[in-house]
Amino acid sequence: MYHTMTKQRKLNDFLLAVTRSVFQDIVSMDTVIMKIMNFAKKLVQADRASLFLVDLKMNQLFARIFDTGQDSNDIHTAPSSPKEIRFPMDKGIAGHVASTGETTNILDAYKDDRFNRDVDRQTGYTTKTILCMPIYIRGCIIGVVQMVNKLNGVFTKSDEEAFETFAVYCGLALHHAKLYDKIRRSEQKNKVALEVLSYHARCSEEEVTECINMQTPEKIPGLTTFEFSPWSVEDTRKPVYVLYMFKDLFKTIRFDLEYLMRFTLTVRKNYRNVPYHNWIHAFSVAHSMYTLIKSTNNTFTPLESLSLFVACLCHDLDHRGKTNSFMVKSDTPLAAIYSTSTMEHHHFNQTVTILQHEGHNIFNHLTSQEYKEVLGNIKKFILATDLALFFGNKARLKELADKKEFVWNKEEHRSMLAAHCMTAADLCSMYKPWQLTEKLAKIIMEEFWLQGDEEKEQGIEPIAMMDRDKADQLPQSQVGFIVGICLPCYELLANILPETHPMVMGASSNLKKWKELAEKQGAEKETQSEA
Repeated sequence: MYHTMTKQRKLNDFLLAVTRSVFQDIVSMDTVIMKIMNFAKKLVQADRASLFLVDLKMNQLFARIFDTGQDSNDIHTAPSSPKEIRFPMDKGIAGHVASTGETTNILDAYKDDRFNRDVDRQTGYTTKTILCMPIYIRGCIIGVVQMVNKLNGVFTKSDEEAFETFAVYCGLALHHAKLYDKIRRSEQKNKVALEVLSYHARCSEEEVTECINMQTPEKIPGLTTFEFSPWSVEDTRKPVYVLYMFKDLFKTIRFDLEYLMRFTLTVRKNYRNVPYHNWIHAFSVAHSMYTLIKSTNNTFTPLESLSLFVACLCHDLDHRGKTNSFMVKSDTPLAAIYSTSTMEHHHFNQTVTILQHEGHNIFNHLTSQEYKEVLGNIKKFILATDLALFFGNKARLKELADKKEFVWNKEEHRSMLAAHCMTAADLCSMYKPWQLTEKLAKIIMEEFWLQGDEEKEQGIEPIAMMDRDKADQLPQSQVGFIVGICLPCYELLANILPETHPMVMGASSNLKKWKELAEKQGAEKETQSEA
């Protein structure tokens, strides 16, 4: 009797400490999860702890927090670990508990058929004993806590009972953390919205009328060639060229001419006056995609082609002339909303906002299913312009191309290629004639240097490419960029769409020029040092 009361008092004291610690410091979901895992380990004397949350939309369990050892300080979030772990809700011990709601105590994990060895493979850890329990909120399972490897022996019935009481507190803490995250996210969204609204406006009806009254040419010589310079088109004529390209590409899709012009002009207005990532860049990328679709033997569906062209036109909406890493390091409201592909998510969000304006929905003649498909594609394609995602997509596409397994009638394959096309179009300045490429390189460097100047003001040492004091390294950095990103991108694209070979030729020719400049610089420095 005395032993039972002592044990209960210790549990009560423990739960009181949990409550004080967790509820006094709810600053984010990740913080709460880390505290829960630390307390759970102490409660049942486990070697490691995992907390998997339920993603009902994807029907998956996922974890962003990982426990790498016995020290509580070894629990960390996904940015400092390899990746987020995800797996189906019906897979593994955690999946079984999430699906059935049953507490599970496993004495030998590898002898249990339900054990999912994928997590061990991803983390390099060996699981022996497991105690797994669901976390409920309002009768619904929101997550699963999994204790791994009891330090002395196996998990007991007593551990299960103590853990069951602890799970109630876990549910309450996670629920409150979720509410806090929603409130904080909403506040940040409001800040971004106010900022955008204060800067941007819709196009005027006078602008719409003026552009509609401009004569759209029946044919534009050289427009479908890769060498064409979109930068040579007068700014007032660019919306008319967009209208021409829309009509030329999508003859079978109905568009309201007035909506199309209003949408284009408002998109133009929503690009900021930054040195490079501005409306002119968007127009050039859209033209590059127009050329690619028109001049190649592709079998993208009409809706996929439409999504690609509109995504190019909108892919850098409201760009601030700053990289994603800068946005994150500077703790901007945008980075608080979108932790990955920060600017790309914002560009898509701005696209949707413009479409929602009265008289701007250029997809108003599509069915609801077609509209949903196009929006989904546009999001996917705009996100693909984040170079951080390029390398993984390229590797998968290259494997298909090398094995000659790429097939047009597979949607997944077309989607990978479309994402690759977005990168190729986004980097279109790299395959243009040399005089134009060299001029554009200096413009984009000015944007990078402005970011570097701002980083220096914040006490941050910019990388060499962003450092104005290292401007002489431009030729060498361009060589590295073309060799590491542009040529592999264009060569893979030409492997699947041979008609895009002019991209390879243009980039190769420019690479030769940049190498000559780099060698010349190197020789001059060597001469100066000898003198």
